[in-house]
Amino acid sequence: MSHYVAEIVYTAAPEAVAASRPAHREHLAALLERGSLVMSGPWADGTGACLVYRADDEAAVREMLEADPFRRDGVVEVRSVREWTVVLGG
Repeated sequence: MSHYVAEIVYTAAPEAVAASRPAHREHLAALLERGSLVMSGPWADGTGACLVYRADDEAAVREMLEADPFRRDGVVEVRSVREWTVVLGG
């Protein structure tokens, strides 16, 4: 398995993002529990977030991103998904 870093950006009003956030976090908690999500969190400037996944390939990461309630509710766009070589940690 490899690590992948995904960057998402908020594309909706803060109120819409906040309304979708509980379901989004529930989705991420399930991924974390099964070992597919390593860590996640918003950028300090509030424009989006970074998520680190563990998966067999980029397609699997994109499937997890598309299943996220944030995508379903149309409040984010996926800016990038990149394979990441972890040297220390993880």
